[in-house]
Amino acid sequence: MTRRYRRVAATAATVLGLGRIPHAPGTACSLAAVITLSGTRTTPLLLWTVLVVVAVLGTWAAETCARAWKKRDPSAVVIDEFLGMGLALALSPGLGPQSAATAFILFRLFDILKPPPINHLERLPGGFGIMADDAGAGIAAAMVMWLLHFLSSSIPALEILIY
Repeated sequence: MTRRYRRVAATAATVLGLGRIPHAPGTACSLAAVITLSGTRTTPLLLWTVLVVVAVLGTWAAETCARAWKKRDPSAVVIDEFLGMGLALALSPGLGPQSAATAFILFRLFDILKPPPINHLERLPGGFGIMADDAGAGIAAAMVMWLLHFLSSSIPALEILIY
């Protein structure tokens, strides 16, 4: 593996270096995903294209860095948080800033707590396992967003969280 190859992988895996900040790199990357992707939520084709590219690139970059750094899931690899947060945004019912904020909080909770079956996804091999648990956390966050959406017809106060 050439030095340039590893550098490209590290740049992608750390999302332009966000993964190297000393405190809460996953949260920082999740916030960067919200800021970056919020404008694409009204253009689903663009949003899903970005997420597919991030998933493919992220799986390769995460695996490459895990091998090079000799760690199963290096904390500096945060492209998985970008994907998970992107999925939470893409699959959630609302498009407004409150919806993005609620999706962010829910995603971070699921990502940090890793309840079953999310915790089983990180056991998958290589870069796929690194990416899968965060994708699962994003999907779980979106599922809760949909639950809040359906409950808001009975409990109108919940609308502020999802729209």
